[in-house]
Amino acid sequence: MRINILQHTPDEGAGSILDWAKSRGHEVYTYYPGFFNGVLPTADETDMLVLLGGPISPNDSDKFIGNERKLIQQMLDQNKPMFGACFGAQQITKTLGYPVGKSPVKEVGWAPVTLQSSVISGLPKKLNVLHWHEEMFEIPDGANLLFSSKGLKNQGFEFHHKVVGLQFHLEPKLDNVREMVVNDFPYLKGSVLNESAEEILKTEISEENEKAMFEILDYINEK
Repeated sequence: MRINILQHTPDEGAGSILDWAKSRGHEVYTYYPGFFNGVLPTADETDMLVLLGGPISPNDSDKFIGNERKLIQQMLDQNKPMFGACFGAQQITKTLGYPVGKSPVKEVGWAPVTLQSSVISGLPKKLNVLHWHEEMFEIPDGANLLFSSKGLKNQGFEFHHKVVGLQFHLEPKLDNVREMVVNDFPYLKGSVLNESAEEILKTEISEENEKAMFEILDYINEK
């Protein structure tokens, strides 16, 4: 299987998604739509699409953002699996016709999310995950609300057994977290989580996060 990853900033990599792909024997191709003249894969050459986060908004006017949504729509039309994290999840909901706007809270740092649906078996009732956002998506009609946090109800959704979008970051490994913090630490200002860069770096990443990531990716790829 060919997995095409859209990475929108150098410091937000695929993390444990790459471990999952390797363990399942899949090929991975990583694209950087905001760079290299906006090169994107086609839906026909994509067996699964992964859309990562970034310091941009689906409401921005960059050409590649609109082109990404055309690709997302083609993936939806072909009923192919997609996973979106943060900006990536927002891009999916925007493609489905739902608004993306300011979140009631800015969440940057580690905080728990709680499971709201049993549609994906094997997910724990609570996970301590990395948040890095101040915008939010609406839950599309026909989708299941998957996760919520204390400050934000819409933290994740599952759609038609083929799509999962998460507002938070489940995929980062320690090196990914280090990259995010050392490059984007000014973004911590104004977060309701009130964590310093040092506190974020010292937080141990639970093995449950990678396990949950694997469960989600296996689920959207079920025949």
